Amino acid sequence: MQMDAQTRRDLAGIGWMMAMGFCFVAVNGIVRWLDGALPAPQSAFIRFIFGLVFLGPVLLPALQTGFAPRIWRLLSLRGALHVLAVIAWFYAMSRISVAEVTAIGFLNPIVVTVGAALFMGERLALRRVAAVGVALMGALVVLRPGLRELDPGHLSQVVASMAFGASYLLAKRITEHVPAAIVVAMMSLTVSIGLAPLAWAVWVPPTWGQVGWLGLVAVFATAGHYTMTRAFAAAPLTVTQPVVFLQLIWASLLGVFVFHEPLDEWVILGGAMMIGAITYITWREARLRAAVPAAAE
Repeated sequence: MQMDAQTRRDLAGIGWMMAMGFCFVAVNGIVRWLDGALPAPQSAFIRFIFGLVFLGPVLLPALQTGFAPRIWRLLSLRGALHVLAVIAWFYAMSRISVAEVTAIGFLNPIVVTVGAALFMGERLALRRVAAVGVALMGALVVLRPGLRELDPGHLSQVVASMAFGASYLLAKRITEHVPAAIVVAMMSLTVSIGLAPLAWAVWVPPTWGQVGWLGLVAVFATAGHYTMTRAFAAAPLTVTQPVVFLQLIWASLLGVFVFHEPLDEWVILGGAMMIGAITYITWREARLRAAVPAAAE
């Protein structure tokens, strides 16, 4: 029996999303393997310098054309938020397990959902509020404050997730005026500039091996964003979003078999609650968008 066109697109979207998960788990694994050998600002700076090399063909024409002052302010603010986020993330990766970093990172879309309601006027209906509540409960299950001693890495990853979420909100606003590829390229530039003095202040002479591994981080991160874009183009978010949960499974297996980290069932449970809530919000928004054209006919 032949598959119809939509089924083929859905399977392609799932495949691209699985590839994205492998790429981002590879990013986490490499940074975890470096294990804080270099200070977090320096590691992040080297990673984004490689990103600038990849994005140079997009960046140079954009700089020659220029932007309106308001767009420059938004780009600069996003760069500052991303500087905070990547430093906090690199620090968290050197302190806590790969699975915990991945699970807490699922807070990003929740921050985006709440921020869109607070600052962009998007409606936050009761069902979405309930889903956000479930996601926050999932985060508490992962962290378990009061039931165990929290490492600074846990708090650092929470800060990273909130800063990444705020950065994505700004990106959404900027893409109303600037193509997405230029937004990504300008992020690499502004983050590199913001990280430069911080990296210089704590600079430790890196080995060529460390530089090479951080270059590989940039390759996998760029590939992850590319595959995610292909997944979104191929299939609806309601199809691709649940696949994100596999990223937590792979991260947990990587931690167990490569870094000999214990398998924490609470992290899996909390992550499942968070991704379930995110999937519900995505499905609900897709239903609402589909209903609007139908009502207009």
